[in-house]
Amino acid sequence: MVVAIIGILSAVVVSALNSARNKGGDAAVQANLKNAISQGEIFYGTNAVAINTYTNVCTNGVVGGANGVGAFVLAAAKANGLVSYDIDPVSPGGTLTTATCNDSASAWAAEVPLKYMSGMWCVDSAGVSRQETTSILTGTACN
Repeated sequence: MVVAIIGILSAVVVSALNSARNKGGDAAVQANLKNAISQGEIFYGTNAVAINTYTNVCTNGVVGGANGVGAFVLAAAKANGLVSYDIDPVSPGGTLTTATCNDSASAWAAEVPLKYMSGMWCVDSAGVSRQETTSILTGTACN
């Protein structure tokens, strides 16, 4: 009887821990993508190759002396168990299991899947930062 009770209690604890882990992953996605918005604006104003444009802002590296937003998008993707993100995919629009970042000269947007809340978290160069129930990124703005 005691073993059965311990088994039931441990199952409840493990379930609660998984829920907390998923909530933490979603919070990390949101925080990293919100930081990407600020980095995108720094990139826009300081990229010496093409100042006042978002061209190549999705890169996980330096362009014209300015860091792209890719490090933040990648960190957000890794927070929910992904290992990479797509930059300007051939078929626009992500999936509920793919992190995506699209850029153009005048705008950029990124989205990463969520686990606990489900759906996607989307941010863009207009300052939008919100949850979507499906993958909505078909261009350079959250719809």
